[in-house]
Amino acid sequence: MLKKLLIFCSILFAFQSMVLAQKGNVKPLTIGEIRTIKSKILNEDRILNIYLPQNFDKTKSYPIIYLLDGSMNEDFIHVTGLVQFFNQMYSMPETIVVGIGNIDRKRDFTFHTDLKDLQKDYPTTGHSDKFINFLEKELKPYIESQFKTTDTYIFGQSLGGLLATEILLKKPEMFNNYFIISPSLWWDDESLLKQAPQLLTKIPDTKKFIYVSVGKGEHPVMIKDAESLDDILKKSNKKNWTLEYRMMETDNHATILHRSLYEGLVKLFPYQEPKN
Repeated sequence: MLKKLLIFCSILFAFQSMVLAQKGNVKPLTIGEIRTIKSKILNEDRILNIYLPQNFDKTKSYPIIYLLDGSMNEDFIHVTGLVQFFNQMYSMPETIVVGIGNIDRKRDFTFHTDLKDLQKDYPTTGHSDKFINFLEKELKPYIESQFKTTDTYIFGQSLGGLLATEILLKKPEMFNNYFIISPSLWWDDESLLKQAPQLLTKIPDTKKFIYVSVGKGEHPVMIKDAESLDDILKKSNKKNWTLEYRMMETDNHATILHRSLYEGLVKLFPYQEPKN
């Protein structure tokens, strides 16, 4: 008898759900768009998860955050929630987030290495040059053709932080604001760190915000390398660069991203009283 009652309740619930949907009481929850861009440089299609502000107006101009590791099952949803919160409670303007879905982040976020152990552990490695070209010559022009844009940001953690650092040192004009979280600067025996002082001498002193962070609970090499990057950037004496470094006392490599981005955005956008 109980089994029959449960079956009846299940059928009734399904029927009620169908009726509600037919009446228009059930609607999709939409926060943006999913687009596909065909890349000739990468020779593949790439998924873009695009967050649009609630009051999005195609005639207005918006800052753009380019989010590495921007797949739906990676960092896209929690980062867009953070951006929405900062727009609501802080002085951050309405901002578009472009989450770049991954296919092979080890391939895309690392530059060439001759170290045999890394080649063995990362067999597809060493193609960040192609990915950077994709960002510069295909993705950014595409986004700028679809939306009116102002400031640009790049958010990257771990290998994504390595890529963001490489772009800062080699193609700094690509973005106005760099959020470099727990960068994997150990890559290739820290060769990017070793090149950094010389690369910085060639970079023009134009306005930038650069935020570097690492977790106190991370591997000592990660901490040492992040501190070294901060020190090298400060010694470059770029007067128009705003540099922020943060040691996240309670975080490790797995937990750092959300809280660290929060702290970095606080530096840029002070708190404002709610509008009521």
